[in-house]
Order: sequence, then structure tokens, then C-alpha cells
Amino acid sequence: MLGIPDKGLFEAYLCCLLKTAEHPLVPGYIIITRLRSKHISSSSGQHSSPLHSVSVNMSLLAPLNLEIDPNLQVTRIHEKDQIKGLNNRFASFIDKVRFLEQQNKMLETKFDLLHGKQTGRSNIESLFEAYMANLRRQMDVVNNDKTKLDGELRNMQGLVEDFKHKYEDEINKRQNMENEFVNLKKDVDSAQLVKADLGDKVGTLTDEINFLRSIYEEELRELQASIRDTSVVVQIDNSRDLNMDQIVADVKAQYEDIAVKSREEAELWYKSKLDQMAIQATQYGDELRNTKGEIAEINRLIVRLQSEMEAVKQQRANLENQIADAEGRGELAVKEAKSKISDLEDALQRAKQDMVRQLREYQDLMNIKLALDIEIATYRKLLEGEENRIGHQSILNIQSVSSYSSKSSSKKYHSSFSSSTPKLLIKTIEQRGSSRFSSH
Repeated sequence: MLGIPDKGLFEAYLCCLLKTAEHPLVPGYIIITRLRSKHISSSSGQHSSPLHSVSVNMSLLAPLNLEIDPNLQVTRIHEKDQIKGLNNRFASFIDKVRFLEQQNKMLETKFDLLHGKQTGRSNIESLFEAYMANLRRQMDVVNNDKTKLDGELRNMQGLVEDFKHKYEDEINKRQNMENEFVNLKKDVDSAQLVKADLGDKVGTLTDEINFLRSIYEEELRELQASIRDTSVVVQIDNSRDLNMDQIVADVKAQYEDIAVKSREEAELWYKSKLDQMAIQATQYGDELRNTKGEIAEINRLIVRLQSEMEAVKQQRANLENQIADAEGRGELAVKEAKSKISDLEDALQRAKQDMVRQLREYQDLMNIKLALDIEIATYRKLLEGEENRIGHQSILNIQSVSSYSSKSSSKKYHSSFSSSTPKLLIKTIEQRGSSRFSSH
């Protein structure tokens, strides 16, 4: 530690400095006197004397008969307190400079990191642009699929319309066939009625023939009986004999021929009618079977068309659901992509704003650092100038001061003290390898 000289010598030295020290460059500033320590701290702990030798005129150390202002001691104490406060402020200023240098380094590191993040964000932006391009391609694919599905839907709608027309045609044919079947059924019923009527007529005619035959046989028997019991004498002028037996036989033969012919004609007519009715019934039966077969075929076709229509409707519903799902997924993907793009743009804008703000703060801090560097350099120059000045004045000569009255000396001292620019004295003791501040 720097050795401290005698208190009276130091006070005289302090008063001399307060009276004579004036900085030629910066008036009104604090004069900082830093005495350089010339010893080097080492592991042995040896120290050399940090002060030059001072020659003192012993005659000047005798007490002077001066009337000193009583406020001088108070002023000196106040000055010492100010020196202590300024030393503390200077130490805090040095700490603040170090803190600002650390903040500067931190800001430089943040600035480098922000530059790196900016590069990374640019890469992220390119990645998101690629992702957006991929989403656009997917959207184009979905739109193409939608166009294809729309075309297929139109084709299926056309097929459905065709099947609908065919179904309506088949329904009309079925109705026509049903109407024809009803008409044929009516004809069959009328034919059955005619057949029943003809059967009744045949029975009636048969009964009538049998009745007439019985009547004819009965008349024939009566006639034969009457002829057998009656003998008739016929006289004819032409003297020709009548053969009654032959005549009866001829009449009988004629009646029998007539009866046979009538019976044959009735049987032929009845047989022809029966054959005709049988043929008509066969035809009607064939037509009915054909109609039933056609109706069954039409029913099978209707069922098949209905199943095909149900399948087509189901396929159409599935296609509509797929189209709706594809549209929903496409719209959702577009919304998500737009939201991601907006979020990325907002994040990018915020990052740019943060970067601008941090650059502004960094610029402000750089300006503060530059101002502090300039101020530190100014203080350093002042300290070096004061140190050089103190170094040249290594030998102090204290001149005697003539006696004055208390009032005049007090006024002169106050005027000289007030006129001198440096009002405070800060003594800085610097050792190599460490810094230490002390005030007296």
C-alpha cells in the first residue's frame, strides 16, 4: 500500500494544490491526481517506495502566525467527504463501464445469434414455401380428381336417366301386358261361358234327339201295329199292285236316313264347335302361358333394374360423399395452409420487428459505448496529463506567506479558493496488477 506522509505536510501540499492546480484544457472539471506506484506485486510480497524524495524547507514547517478562517476546517472536511463520494462515484462509474462492456459483448453475441436465426428463418421460409407448393400441387390434384369425379357423376347421372327411361318403358309395357292379360282373361271367361252354353245346348239337343227318336220309334210301332191289324183293299184303276211293305221300308229308310243325317250333322256341328273351342282354349292357354312368361321376365328385369338402380344410387351417394369429403379436406388443408402462412408471416414480421428493435437498441448501446469510450479516453488523458504534471513537480517548494489580517487573508483565501477551477482533489493510488482507491 502507498505510504502516507506527515499530516501537516500533506495538508500544506493539499492547500498548495488547491491554490495552484488549474487545468489548462477543461475548466470546471475534477482534477484527478494519480500517483503511479512503481513497485511490482510479486509472490514474495516485497514493495518498493512509490513516492519520489521530497525536499522540505524546515523553516517553513514552523507554525505561522496566521489568522485562519474558522470555516476552513469545515470546508476541508466537506471537501474530503466530496472526495470520498467522488471516489465512490468513480468506482461505480468504472463498474458501470465494465457492466456496459459486458452488455455490449452480450448484445454482439445476440446480434450474431440473430443473424444466424435470420439465416435459419430464411431456410424455414424456403421450407414453408416448398410445403405451400406441395399443398398447391395437392390442391391441383384434388381439383383434377374433383373434375374427374364430376365427369363420372354426370356419366352416372346419364346412365341413371337412361335406366329410369328404360324402367318407365318397362313399366308401361308391363301395364300394357297386364291390360292385355285382363282382356285375354275376359275373352277366356267369355269362351268358357260360350263353352258352357254350347254344352248346355248340346245336352238339350241330345235330349231332344233322344225324345224325337223315342217318339219316332213309338209312332213307327203304332204304325206297324195298325198296319198289321188292318187289311186294306185298294183298288187302283191302273191295275198296279202296291207293295206297302216296300213303301214302309222306304219311308222307314228315309226317316232313318234323315235321323242319321240329322244326328251326324248335329254331332259334326257339336264336334266342330268343341274342336274350335278346344283350339281356342289351347291358343288362349298358350297365349296365357306366354303372357305369364313375359310377365315373369318383365318382373325379373324390373327387379334387376331396381337392384342396378339401387347400386347406382348407392354409388352416386358414395361418390357425392367422397366429393364432399375431398372438398372438405381440400378446404381444411387450404385453411390450415393459409393459417400457417399467416402465422409464419406474423412470426416473420415480429422477428423483423424484434430484429429492428434489437438493432436499434444495439445502435443506441453502441452510441452509449462510443460516448463512454470518448469520456473514458478524456478522463484517461486528463489523468495522464495530471500525472505528468505531478511527475514534473516532484520537488515541492513551500514559500512563506506574509501576514495579513484575518479578514483580508480570509477574503483572499476564499477568493483564491473560489477562483480556482479544481475544487476537489481525488488521489488515486494504482498498483500494478490491481487498482485501489483511497481518499484523505
